[in-house]
Amino acid sequence: MQTMKAALVAAIGVVALICCLLPSSAEEKSRLALIVSIEGAIGPASASYVKEALAKASERRAEVVLLRINTPGGLNSSMREIIADVLASPVPVVGYVAPSGAHAASAGTYILYATHIAAMAPGTNIGAATPVQIGGPLPGLPSGTPDKGGKDKKDGDQQSEPKDQFKDAMTAKVTNDAVAFIRSLAELRGRNADWAEKAVREAATLSANGALQSHAIELVARDQPELLRQLDGRVVEVAGGKTQRLATKDAVVEAIDPGWISRFLAVITDPNVAFILLMVGIYGLIFEFMSPGAVAPGVVGAICLLIGLYALNLLPINYAGLALMLVGIVLLTVEAFNPTVVIGLGGIIAFVLGALMLFRVEAPGYHLSWWVIGITAAVFAGFALVVLGSLRRAARAPERVGAQAMRGLPAEVLDWSGSEGHVFAHGERWQARGAETFKPGETVEVANVVDLTLLIRRAPARTGEGGTS
Repeated sequence: MQTMKAALVAAIGVVALICCLLPSSAEEKSRLALIVSIEGAIGPASASYVKEALAKASERRAEVVLLRINTPGGLNSSMREIIADVLASPVPVVGYVAPSGAHAASAGTYILYATHIAAMAPGTNIGAATPVQIGGPLPGLPSGTPDKGGKDKKDGDQQSEPKDQFKDAMTAKVTNDAVAFIRSLAELRGRNADWAEKAVREAATLSANGALQSHAIELVARDQPELLRQLDGRVVEVAGGKTQRLATKDAVVEAIDPGWISRFLAVITDPNVAFILLMVGIYGLIFEFMSPGAVAPGVVGAICLLIGLYALNLLPINYAGLALMLVGIVLLTVEAFNPTVVIGLGGIIAFVLGALMLFRVEAPGYHLSWWVIGITAAVFAGFALVVLGSLRRAARAPERVGAQAMRGLPAEVLDWSGSEGHVFAHGERWQARGAETFKPGETVEVANVVDLTLLIRRAPARTGEGGTS
């Protein structure tokens, strides 16, 4: 009986020990800090990468996600996708502008303001969050230079005021929307909303220490280990209104690499790559139509064209520029089949202007390289010139079929009687007629072809033949 009691006490002790150890083990397992890096311009690939990373962090029940930011800005649509994912994340997201020398400009400032805790490394900066628009002054900034009388505009300039009202109104709408958005993020995270508005309206910027003093961020950390030490013990509010105390002092750090979808999007949404895919697709289909049955140009062209159009759908394109490019390609194609200098020159000009206008100026990092435009235009112009030269040479070359091709060819007399006989010409036996009498084996010349009968004449003597007796 005593043995059974002792065994029962021992079992209870083991169970109690296990119960005590399980929470500790789970706690240790949950102390995982995942790193997500945003480098370069923010676009569809960045949004896809952040979405995948936050989903993995939620599945693995990570303690915190460190969002390293180093960007000049990017697309507004992609920025808002990232912010929506950050706000809905059940795992705390810490924005960290790093390494030293990095910056979170434009869209990067909005994303930093959306994170649960904002941090920066020394030697970094944020700000310049003004929406980039074509034309029109910024609201709140003077649109003209005051004259000596204190008036903003002269009387003669009043006529130009209605012309600019529409641009000013559109710019004001975009800017005010951006101000309301960043102020809402600042109020959500308890940060400096007035400076955030200034960053949008006046493109203001701050260094790391300036941002800390202005309460635009919460921490300044030299490196990642120091950041984790400073985060330990802080309380944040995640999606759903839940509060969480961070335990990051001894967290295991792991970087999340982009998936293949994000890497694929990063490649095809590069404006230069999308542009080249579009050109390869269009000319692949043109070559297929020129020589039906080649198959390879049509298959490759169709694939490249579809991928290029998909990439353009994700990018801020200007449809007027795309239309100009297509007009230029059509004109260059017409030039190849109907050689004229004017059509080819017009095609090159339309193509270059369309390529320059293809991407709207609303996000840094999304524009075509001059090298790509120049090389593509040179290739198309060279193609048109090569085809043009081939057609001209073909037009000047002698006829190679029919009666025109037979004229002037040499022929050998096989038999002859009176004014008729047979000759061997162009690899075939022909009926022949002539005004003279010829001997078998004699070489004559074809003068014409009438109803499959060769009219022959005596071959002219070559220069330098003959001599004196």
